[in-house]
Amino acid sequence: MKVKWKAAAAAAAVLGILLSACTSGGSRDAANYPKKGIEYIVPFSPGGGVDLVARAVAEYAGKAWGQPVTVVNKPGGGGAVGAQAALKGAAKDGYTVLADNNSSTSMLSAGLSTPPVAITDHLFVSKIVEDAPAFAVSADAPWADFKAFSDWAKAHPDQLTWTTVGPSGFSSFAVAEWMKAIGGDFSKSRMVTTKGASESAPMIAGGHAVLAVHTVAELYPLAQAGKIKLLAVVADQRSTFLPDVPTADEQGVTGLTVRWWTGLSLPAGTPDEIRAKWDALIAEMVQDPAFLEKLKNMKMEPAYLDSGKFSEWVGNESNYLTDLAAKYGIRK
Repeated sequence: MKVKWKAAAAAAAVLGILLSACTSGGSRDAANYPKKGIEYIVPFSPGGGVDLVARAVAEYAGKAWGQPVTVVNKPGGGGAVGAQAALKGAAKDGYTVLADNNSSTSMLSAGLSTPPVAITDHLFVSKIVEDAPAFAVSADAPWADFKAFSDWAKAHPDQLTWTTVGPSGFSSFAVAEWMKAIGGDFSKSRMVTTKGASESAPMIAGGHAVLAVHTVAELYPLAQAGKIKLLAVVADQRSTFLPDVPTADEQGVTGLTVRWWTGLSLPAGTPDEIRAKWDALIAEMVQDPAFLEKLKNMKMEPAYLDSGKFSEWVGNESNYLTDLAAKYGIRK
């Protein structure tokens, strides 16, 4: 009996040593992070807002840590393809990160009853930027202002075509909320699927769809070139970069709350020390004059939230959008 007990005790001791070694090894890996290059997955095409911010973050992180941070675009499924690759197809070691966005988090969860990537698959690190949606039509469109366009859309919902990255994409929720606010029939409108703003904005300019809803930053170049007309921004005040474009509220279209944001997430289960390193880096980055100048050139402004506040933000947004999706037939 004593022999068996001693053997069991010895086995337990060996197991404890092995577990301790694994734990300390994991801690050392996190403490020494990063020791190699990092893949930064953007779940949309190059040239859009998420992509532009991710490239600025990657450059800053690469210089700060002395390791390459490479942006890899994996568009498709309204952000789901890239999110799956980053959060479910990669190791939980911090060497694959996701350029997160509404479309790959709260909107994906709200729009699909069984989303390929759940909120719980994300380890939210930091919110980096928030931008106002802008409603764009072709430069020669007949509507002089947002109120006139809203009246037309309410009267002719079957003629309203609008671009989106997918059924549960950012534009889908923005258009659904707007149609709700004006008393229009969202179900009669028709979406035109694209890979993002870099594709949909030119479609509007060419008359291949009636409406595009993207961020100020994404629509700014074509607006300045006179190829599209911006009817409204959805914000509490006019955009610093588009001071001549009135807000929706100013034009009597109220109750619009959908906003665009981008941040950074890791796969759930990644060591918290790695999450904390990224969060600390981003907190410093949003104070850096060179990074802020890059955002200014993109027509964006920082809207930093730390991990805890970011997680809470996404949870609240997800609850609101889930109700909206269920009511207006977005949820599948």
